[in-house]
Amino acid sequence: MRRDTFLKSLAALAATGTLPLSAQAAANLKMMIPANPGGGWDTTGRALGKALQEAGVATAVTYDNKGGAAGAIGLAQFVNASKGDGNALMVMGAVMLGGIITGKPPVSVTQATPIARLTSEYNVFVLPASSPLKTMKDVVEQMKKDPGSVKWGGGSRGSTEHIAAAMIAREVGVDASKINYVAFRGGGEATAAILGGNVTVGGSGFSEFQQYIEAGKMRAIAVTSGQRLKGVDVPTLKEQGINVEIGNWRGVYGAPGISDAQRKALTDMILKAVKTKSWAEAMAKNSWTPALMAGKEFEDFVDREFASLRATMVKAGMV
Repeated sequence: MRRDTFLKSLAALAATGTLPLSAQAAANLKMMIPANPGGGWDTTGRALGKALQEAGVATAVTYDNKGGAAGAIGLAQFVNASKGDGNALMVMGAVMLGGIITGKPPVSVTQATPIARLTSEYNVFVLPASSPLKTMKDVVEQMKKDPGSVKWGGGSRGSTEHIAAAMIAREVGVDASKINYVAFRGGGEATAAILGGNVTVGGSGFSEFQQYIEAGKMRAIAVTSGQRLKGVDVPTLKEQGINVEIGNWRGVYGAPGISDAQRKALTDMILKAVKTKSWAEAMAKNSWTPALMAGKEFEDFVDREFASLRATMVKAGMV
């Protein structure tokens, strides 16, 4: 076959997404991170990008941070601008589903293509080091006196920490609709608010607050796991008589309208990336729990999770 004929054939295969994975990897990947820098989605997306390159399945990864509305702003851009693009990925997770339930945006994650669930992480609630409150019991007592006086700070409306705060209120006999929840566009903003004493109690994934907890700038008062996190001396809510347990998972989606071959290629890339040393290091550093799930199994999981989250939020008075 002549070289020019071969190159034309190669281009045609690339356009239809039927190139072998090794050949497709020559293209750059584009990672939509529907949150501001410094949060869990940002950390996950960049760790995954590094792992994709280490695995040799991507030559480069570019990142686009678009925060706001629990990921709906980034989701809208991804859905509208990436249709059919087999080199596009978007980080998402439970927070996005919660945001869709509460915010009812004009776009839905169902318009994109499920690829894989990657991790699960439990939230930790913290107090500023200077706070006169010292324990979750103190927070609850203050909330019972005056629900609005306790400012809960965390991610977008519908985030797992927002849901957890509402569930805590309900469990201790406080009207969940009266909680004072302050939503931030990204983990960096939430962290600054907590360190500055602008909120009473903050919630997020443990990895986002870990360095501040270890440095004594934040006081961890509870985790939302069923049992204490490994190597983390923080009591669970259940230990403290509050029957609340909720996890936060994260995953990736592909663009709308990609072919089955393109979807398989992206899935294979992810499966190789999560076997790398850099991904293992990111998992350990951020205290993430492995929760790998791909294909139809992941698609069905998202459907069930959406229904489950909605039921929980209705019960907690959020919907």
